[in-house]
Amino acid sequence: MRANTGSDGQTESPTTPTRDQAPPTGADRSACTSPAGRLPERAAEEKPESKASMFASLRVPNYRLFISGQVISNVGTWMQRIAQDWLVFTLSGNNPVALGIAVMLQFLPTLGLSLWAGVLADRVDKRKLCIAIQAGIGVQALVLGLLDVTGIVTLWQVYVLCFVLGIFSSLDVPARQSFVAEMVGRKQISNAVALNSSVFNMARIVGPAIAGFAITWVGTGWMFLANAVSTLAVITGLLLMNPDQLFRGPAVARAKGQLREGLAYVRKRADLVTLMVLVFFVSTFGITFFTSLAIVAGNVFGTEADGYGLLSTLLAVGTFTGSLLAARRGARGAPRVRLLLIAALSLGAVEFVAAFMPTYLAFGIALVPLGFATITFLNTANSLVQTSVSPEMRGRVMGLYVLVLIGGNPIGGPMVGWMADTFGGRSPFYIGGVISVVAAVACAFVLARRGGMARPVRLAGLRVLSARGARAARTRRAL
Repeated sequence: MRANTGSDGQTESPTTPTRDQAPPTGADRSACTSPAGRLPERAAEEKPESKASMFASLRVPNYRLFISGQVISNVGTWMQRIAQDWLVFTLSGNNPVALGIAVMLQFLPTLGLSLWAGVLADRVDKRKLCIAIQAGIGVQALVLGLLDVTGIVTLWQVYVLCFVLGIFSSLDVPARQSFVAEMVGRKQISNAVALNSSVFNMARIVGPAIAGFAITWVGTGWMFLANAVSTLAVITGLLLMNPDQLFRGPAVARAKGQLREGLAYVRKRADLVTLMVLVFFVSTFGITFFTSLAIVAGNVFGTEADGYGLLSTLLAVGTFTGSLLAARRGARGAPRVRLLLIAALSLGAVEFVAAFMPTYLAFGIALVPLGFATITFLNTANSLVQTSVSPEMRGRVMGLYVLVLIGGNPIGGPMVGWMADTFGGRSPFYIGGVISVVAAVACAFVLARRGGMARPVRLAGLRVLSARGARAARTRRAL
């Protein structure tokens, strides 16, 4: 796919929306970052409309087409995820290290491609890029499904196809995440991100539930084939969109140093750096239960694929609920740093407690609040990044965000397998919980000392004052 000089490879007319201006058929307004380029604690300039609702973004026709395709495709994605984990687990003789290797291979391409993918997303038509990527993901699922259904699949073949899927995924996430802003405009980003997450997590409930029982009836191969078909829904929605109604910025012309320019932009923003450090530690060491659930289901509680699917569904109940509340918050105003820190702390604490649940039922129930805290953290981090960067930098910054979010998985995947094999299947939960709590508290202090928040942060009774607030308190005491 070639880079375009304009939104669709043509010279833009005066009525073509640029940056975050409204297209001819809608209304929106540009927004700026908070003073000193800090993440907004309460972005006063982003006042929500009085009639804003939880489903405000669905008023945008292009976004409705996008989300409709996501509803179908995400169910297929989660069916494949459960089937792939269980297939690796079965082919390897219930070896947790083999499952960790599969995760590592799937996320390894992110280390080398996500930053470049962000540059690519800023240069080319994001809609066409997403279509091409979805086609590649569909082909990968089709090949794996045919190998499995015909009974000739081997572990090394699954490893290779995990790596291929990782290549497409590393290109997909920065392009798709930044494309959300083009569909709805900056003012609706938080709401749109949360709604997309709600659909994703609704699929996380339905997909594993279907896969867990279907695998016991027809095997894992048909799950891959179903996912291949589901990608057609996304492609159809993207093709039916009206490009003239997108909130597009001018395409970034190809030039040397654009990747370095994006990295320099983030490096100058201490708040963004701190946020991404927090995301790295929590996602790498704390949010490993998407992999470790299969280990807990099979090796700790001795269940089959249906037991694994049920645990995934219970986790998804929490993430779906959290996504709906995030959509409601997104319709009312900008995301808050304080919520991000509280969510990270809660995630770590609940994960630690879940590790010591004595029965399968108790462990499953603990996954509901864990899922709630997890999706609150991820949604808030995503929205904070997208609403605080300039449109021409959004693709590159999201590429870096995806790198820190997913790039730790090549470390975390084998680490989870090693910990489960050495210290027991519960160990990834209590170790990850402790690391998440420490990271949340440390980043809260760093952000407060650097003035990244406009008001105090309260973390379970711990009051962290900003540097400005601390100086004011000392002054009052002196008087």
